[in-house]
Order: sequence, then structure tokens, then C-alpha cells
Amino acid sequence: MSHNSEFKRFANWFGASVKPSSEFWALREVSFVLNKGEAVALIGQNGAGKSTLLKLVTGTIRPTTGRVVCHGRISALLELGLGFNLELTGRQNVYQAGGLMGYSGGTLMRLLPAIEDFAEIGAFFDQPLRTYSSGMQARLAFSLATAVQPDLLIVDEILSVGDSYFQHKSFSRIREFKENGASILFVTHGMSEVRTICDRAILIDKGRAIKDGFPDEVVDFYNAMIAEKENAKLTIEQRRNKQGWAVTRSGTKKVVAESVLLLDPKTGGSLAVVDVAQPVLLKILVKANDKVDRLVLGVMLRDRMGHIVWGCNTAYTKQIVDEVRVDEEIEFVVSFDCNLGPGSYSVTYALVQGESHVDGNFEWVDNHLVFDVVNFNRPKFIGTNYVNATFSVDRIIAHG
Repeated sequence: MSHNSEFKRFANWFGASVKPSSEFWALREVSFVLNKGEAVALIGQNGAGKSTLLKLVTGTIRPTTGRVVCHGRISALLELGLGFNLELTGRQNVYQAGGLMGYSGGTLMRLLPAIEDFAEIGAFFDQPLRTYSSGMQARLAFSLATAVQPDLLIVDEILSVGDSYFQHKSFSRIREFKENGASILFVTHGMSEVRTICDRAILIDKGRAIKDGFPDEVVDFYNAMIAEKENAKLTIEQRRNKQGWAVTRSGTKKVVAESVLLLDPKTGGSLAVVDVAQPVLLKILVKANDKVDRLVLGVMLRDRMGHIVWGCNTAYTKQIVDEVRVDEEIEFVVSFDCNLGPGSYSVTYALVQGESHVDGNFEWVDNHLVFDVVNFNRPKFIGTNYVNATFSVDRIIAHG
């Protein structure tokens, strides 16, 4: 979509001649299909074109070329306060904005109690919208937009202004809609939601869709791409390991890991299966292919859904290695008790210059090593973390 062509068309109405200039395309050659019951996230840096794409889908703007085809009823939350009047109360805004959405007065009267209940803004529901915080406006907007399940729900970052409680509540409703067959298309910077809710993710960069695939692959590629923009001569590689995890490797390769092993501290043997709370050693041997001034090792544990269970680095622990020479080898050992719940987990490591992977990324590998945790000896429990908890039970005998 070209903003320049719209300006020239407007100028021509008034007989003004506009000399050709360089065009800026907010989006170019973006094509995808969103199926019934599918959840797709649009991710990318600010200004990439994500919000423009959502406006095209909703019909708020028209494409310069190409076409957008949607079937069914669409409910969209694109901008905070869109369709609301700051001088009207929350209740009055439900009727006004709901009418613009196509609801009849009778339908809105029937839906009103559920909208008020879900928003949980109390007495503010009958106060002017100008007295609302941005989070309260988001509550009202989301409650109205999702009062009836649409065929397609579109959300553009509006939930980011809400509190964590309402975000959790809203994403629970989104998951419920998806389970009932609604399609979801949303923009978010919350990578956890992308991994948990979405079937696919599309990475938008400079107006183009550069990657469309499974959430774990696209999110890890996006993280590596950000580092690539900050570092010259950085490469990105992706593959699936035999356990099905997406392995993403990026970095300048000035320093690389020669081996990454999960070991039993008693026997020194390699571990693929670990007992709950078992002591383990993560041993990483690295080699410098070039001279570097500072070297930091970062380690991260993820569960099968891609959620970060734990992460730390040697900058946080004040163990930065300075003045690393060419061909020098350094062994890092991370010792910990595997206080995790039963399931599969992965080890991600990063060899960087500072605290972040965008600060001198020498080598960053997502999900390099995978291991399983089983519960051999402890009472059955649920969750991704083991807590050494005990129950105390005192039975009180009533007298008389």
C-alpha cells in the first residue's frame, strides 16, 4: 500500500500537479490465509506494517493493489477509545459504539449485564469516559468487542495497557473463542502469548512478510533477526531436531561452543533423563575464533510450550571473562538441582559481549539440548516446578 499515491490523488482533485517522488509502501506483497478456528499473531518491530495490515483486513483502509477477502462477522479492537465518546459514560458508550458495530438497541440491552460484569470497572461504568484510565478503557472496549463471539476477532496491542489480571482474563476468552471455532488475528509483543495461543506467527519487517510458520520458529527467528540488525556479519540458521524442537542458531561465530553436556555430578555420565530434584551439571566448553574484549555466557531453560522456566548469565553473577585470546578455550559449568516437574525441557545458551543477546552476539542457540524430567521417588504433583512442600494433618477429636 502506497501513501504517496493517495496524496497525489487528493492533490489532483484540486488541479495541483505533483511531481513523482519516491514511494513509501507500508505493506508490499503480503499474502496469507487465515482458516476457521486458527489463531495467527503478527509480530515485528514498531513501524513494520502490522497495524496497517489489520486495518486492511477490517476495511478501515483500502489496499492500493491486491485484495482482502473476509467471510463472516468481524470484531476488531484496533485503537484504544475508537468509537467512544469521552463525555459519555461507559454504559452510554456501550450503546453508541455497539450501535456502530451493528447491534440493535434490544440486543445491547440484553448483552449489557454481561459486558458490565466482564469489564469489572464497578461504579465507573456510569461515569464519563474521560475519568477512565487507559486500562479501564481497554476493559470496556474488550468487553464490548467480545460480548458476542465473532467469526474473526482482531486485536491490536490494546491489551498491553491493561493490568496482568485482565490480560489473563482476556486471553482466556480468546482461547475459548478459538476452541469454539473463531479465528484470531492479533498484534502483540508478548511472545509468551504467541507461543501459547497461536497456531502460526507471521513476521513482518519493512512492510513484507519475511517468515510464516510455527510460533516457536518465527519467534526465535525474530529474536535472532533483532540481534542481526545490531551486529554485522551475523548469520541465522534454523532446523528441527529429532525431538521436534526448533533449533535457531545466530551469531558472528567469534566465540562458539564446542560441546554442551548435561552431566551426572556423581558419575560424570551424560544425562538425557533426569529425576525430579536430581543434582546436575551443565558443562559448556567454548573456543574463541577471534579476540574478544568481554565474554558472557547466558543459559536459559524452557518448557515444551517455549515458556522460560529460568535464565541467568555471567554478567548478572559478575563472572565476565575479559580479554579472551584467539584459540583460547574456556569451560563453563552450571550446577543446579533439577527442581522441575515431569516433562521435556530445553537448554538455550548464548555467548555474548554484554547482558543482552543484541550486545555482541557471538553465538546464540535456542533449544540446543533437550532432556526429560521424570518423577521416580516423590509424591505425584503437577506443574513445571518442584516445590519441596510437606503437608501437616492434625485430626481434632470433638469432646462430648
